[in-house]
Amino acid sequence: MIEGHGDEGTAQTAAAIEAFLADGRGGSSRVALRPLTRHDQDEFVELVLASADLHHPWLSLPATPEAFQSYLGRFDHATAQSLLICVRGTGAIAGIVNINSIIRGRLQSASLGYAAFTPAAGLGYMSEGLRLVLRYAFEQLRLHRLEAQIQPDNHASLRLVERLGFRKEGFSPELLFIDGGWRDHERWAVTAGMIGITSWDPHPTLPVR
Repeated sequence: MIEGHGDEGTAQTAAAIEAFLADGRGGSSRVALRPLTRHDQDEFVELVLASADLHHPWLSLPATPEAFQSYLGRFDHATAQSLLICVRGTGAIAGIVNINSIIRGRLQSASLGYAAFTPAAGLGYMSEGLRLVLRYAFEQLRLHRLEAQIQPDNHASLRLVERLGFRKEGFSPELLFIDGGWRDHERWAVTAGMIGITSWDPHPTLPVR
């Protein structure tokens, strides 16, 4: 069992990831997934500080221990999960992917937020990690649709989701408050069927009709 921090949600996330990877679905990927825990505080904060130029102005991650603990409290397994992309062999953190705003029922959808960290940026780890996250979200969490909101000038992020099979669905002015102001975003989304995942059991909350 991947060690959590005593929080039931993190333990459930760890168990779900282990069940997903136990079937060999990590394949030959150079990275693995695991949940963010309180034990990652020092390494995470250090990486955020080192990656400030890479992340600005697209996103803001916790850069102090206090901010990290508050950030960690957002993830409760049922409505949000925070997953680390780690390099196989060394365990070094290459990036982070958050599955936010999980909605069940007829929607079975969530939104994705993600970031690479400077030491591993540009090496392809985020592409491999996000592919694993998509399969985990669709096959293990049994979601149907994932959406990413991306600022129009964030060309690297736009190219990334396009490579992974997302399609552009629209443009939303002043969608999210980032870096001191309301920022325009493009909305990109992918469904399980769009990347060939068609044979999975529906989530119990999905109505039968």
